[in-house]
Amino acid sequence: MELTQLVNSVKTIHLIGEVQRQDVSGIFYDSRRVIKNSVFVAIKGFNTDGHKFILDAINKGALAVILEDNSAVPDDIFIHGKVAKILVRNSRVALAEISHSFYKEPSNKIKLIGITGTKGKTTTTFFIKSIFETAGNKVGLVGTISNYIGEREIKSSMTTPESNDLNELLLEMHNEGCDYAVMEVSSHSLVLNRVYGLNFTAGVFTNITSDHLDFHLNLENYLNAKKILFDSLGQSSFGLYNIDDKNSPTLIGNCKAKCFSYGTLPDADFIIKDVIYDLSGTKFIIEYLGKKYEASTSLIGVFNAYNACAAFAVAVLLGVEPGTALEGIKNTKQVPGRFEVVGNGEKKVIVDYSHTADSLEKALLALKKISNDKLPIYTVFGCGGNRDKTKRPVMGKIATDMSKRAIVTSDNPRFENPLDIIEDIKKGIQKDNYDVIENREEAIRNAIENSEDNAIILIAGKGHETYQEIKGVRNHFSDKEVAEKYLGK
Repeated sequence: MELTQLVNSVKTIHLIGEVQRQDVSGIFYDSRRVIKNSVFVAIKGFNTDGHKFILDAINKGALAVILEDNSAVPDDIFIHGKVAKILVRNSRVALAEISHSFYKEPSNKIKLIGITGTKGKTTTTFFIKSIFETAGNKVGLVGTISNYIGEREIKSSMTTPESNDLNELLLEMHNEGCDYAVMEVSSHSLVLNRVYGLNFTAGVFTNITSDHLDFHLNLENYLNAKKILFDSLGQSSFGLYNIDDKNSPTLIGNCKAKCFSYGTLPDADFIIKDVIYDLSGTKFIIEYLGKKYEASTSLIGVFNAYNACAAFAVAVLLGVEPGTALEGIKNTKQVPGRFEVVGNGEKKVIVDYSHTADSLEKALLALKKISNDKLPIYTVFGCGGNRDKTKRPVMGKIATDMSKRAIVTSDNPRFENPLDIIEDIKKGIQKDNYDVIENREEAIRNAIENSEDNAIILIAGKGHETYQEIKGVRNHFSDKEVAEKYLGK
């Protein structure tokens, strides 16, 4: 596509320099990736400012630069270099606009389903993917663990990619025959306009609890971030929300699309009833339009009944037969690191991504119910560095109150001192049934080797992650692999 055409897709304040009639070779926000005849979009990031690298992009052959800081580079440089300078109000919005156009508006060619919420996004996307594949469709998935085009896995570095990478991925899904794409939509991506301009066929809200307050500062801002997805839905789309979450009325307040609800309340459109679960899976009833459907999944817990019901609702509202949707739920494989059972003996380890106070509490409640509150529960957990500090003492109290013994350890300390994080956790602890073992492998080993033969051990926080991040360096570390190592002994 020619630069002259692409410029029209961007809301421009003013433009100087030469808009060449050249085909654009790519759209980039990272100057290191710029190639000849591409467009560079200068974004003010959290760690660095893309405006500092405009000259690098020009020297690499960029045809145009989109920027929001008018004084970043003198106009003469653009004029003499025959490079278009495109001044905009918001570079991130402009990146989304030009990417959507450059990649042929892919969200208009594929049925795009967005899932937002604190918990359940990943598992719900896996349920939805399985259902539509069971119905005979090829499905793309964008999420925390990995991206998928059908069965082909593409490693992901963030929950929701930047808008140019996301539009490129959606086009690739369309070109490879995907009928549907289901994606996790993080609060960060909504605030930072990564999904700006995308045409969502459906938007799903799972729940909201305290998280990411290091970024959003308070729960109101966090909820308003989630709300952006529903505010963006058009009249031809639909919204689906968890009626049991008290924040849902606010979330859907300005939504122009028709909205449906799911949950345990009797006035929900899709009602969840009679949930039964153990370490082999979960069974429950979904009631819809007066009919009852028996659902079962190998995934464990009440929270997975919610996730499966949301997926069932999306599929049925998009025309999938209920029986096929139920089969798809049953076919859904274990989602890595989401309440994943490790070990075949009497002693069981559960690896779970529960890294918020609410998710840790729900995981422990599920284990106490499974064990009829009779088996000893051990919890190994920590809190991430350079993230929301308010949850640290709360998680400390939950872990010690609900476990026979807790081991407080390190979990991606990033640029913080691990022991400082642990001290924050200890401030909430009111019992003496815990140990501090900063080395995470040693903490897991200790819990496995020093617990009763019938113990259940929850290793919380990292889930699917296969790294430990310390001082900006990621070293390989997998809770599951470490647990298997010491269970094997």
